[in-house]
Amino acid sequence: MTLVPTTPPQQALPPPPPAGGPPRTVLPAVARASRPTDPVGEQRRSTAAGRATDTYALVGSGAAAVSLTALLFGWLLPFNGAVGFVCVAYVLFLALYALLVSLDEDRPTVVDRVAGVVVRTMGLIMVVALAFVVVYTLWEGRKALPHLNFFTEDMTLAGPLDPLSAGGILHAIVGTLEQITIALALTVPAGLVCAVFLNEVPGRFARFVRTIVEAMTALPSIVAGLFIYATAILALGIGKSGFAAALALAVMMLPIIIRAADVVIRLVPGSLREASYALGTSRWRTAWHVVLPTARSGLTTAVILGTARGVGETSPVLLTAGFTAEMNADAFGGPQVSLPLATFEFVKSPEPAMIARGFGTAATLMALVLLLFILARVIGGRAPGQLTRRQTHRRVVASHRDAERFAARSRTPDPAPTPTRATPSVPAAESDRSTP
Repeated sequence: MTLVPTTPPQQALPPPPPAGGPPRTVLPAVARASRPTDPVGEQRRSTAAGRATDTYALVGSGAAAVSLTALLFGWLLPFNGAVGFVCVAYVLFLALYALLVSLDEDRPTVVDRVAGVVVRTMGLIMVVALAFVVVYTLWEGRKALPHLNFFTEDMTLAGPLDPLSAGGILHAIVGTLEQITIALALTVPAGLVCAVFLNEVPGRFARFVRTIVEAMTALPSIVAGLFIYATAILALGIGKSGFAAALALAVMMLPIIIRAADVVIRLVPGSLREASYALGTSRWRTAWHVVLPTARSGLTTAVILGTARGVGETSPVLLTAGFTAEMNADAFGGPQVSLPLATFEFVKSPEPAMIARGFGTAATLMALVLLLFILARVIGGRAPGQLTRRQTHRRVVASHRDAERFAARSRTPDPAPTPTRATPSVPAAESDRSTP
């Protein structure tokens, strides 16, 4: 009997690695067979910063703080008052929250968590305060706002004892619009030019102007009113009018616009200016066509801040505009009332109808400011380099015109070059012979 040697079956060799690529690692058959074939695959890790323990710590700290504060105020200490209750409860909440977090985390994490809670609390307080002011104003003025005559009549035929169905604030709305328009016409060009000067023409004088502007941002409003009252009304004899009030508002708005525009123009990359100068553009063209369009959104925000500062001022208007119950659309002649001044005068009255008119006027002022903000955002909210429809249409028309001109030039044959007459060369011997 002949024994035939048996050989193990040959396993398929792995394909060679691609040329120029890294060597491929091939697992043996046993390892490949033991690999899990779960179609679900690898479980994803959650990258969320918050955890359930954080929520438990917040809720537990809040409940414990409220309970301890109620125990202190009701049984142990002679404290009372809602404001004190909230302050003590908040301090206890921060202490208890830091204690609970320190049980699981280290000191930097505890400080970070407590700081995050404080920052979020401050933001919540601001939102609550703003909502309270808006809701309270609308609630107190709910009796005056539904009347149509409140927006279409003035107070010529209405007195303190008349019902809300008589009289309105049309004269105050017109006065506010005229005064803020004149103030913007004076401050926007001057503020933007000054901001461009501070950034494009640096030097000692620019630093001096920047210092004066920063000092004027904290100028009290009554000082601006006294300045215009002393210079324009007493010295120049202009008289109390809407124009004098607009000058006082312009004094208040100008440093705000300059300061905000200065900060925005500083953010324009210097490479854009360098590229413009490299193309041979002058300084004023660079500022007009490169710097200002790039910072358009920020400049709009600067104008919004200045408008918000001026539209709600009462002290300068009280000293410079006077007060009248009649409609006066002429800002250059006679007293002219505005919405803040009308609110101030209405609320001073002890009559409920006049107080309701005052809160209704304040609600109208808030709506007017919101409308101005929306309008400014629509006008200046485009991104840098984004064109309007009219600008895009002009670019398309100019491109078609250039294409037609280039096509006409390509169809016109180039004129043949005029042959030039060659100067005959003089042999060296003749030139030597002709030389004396």
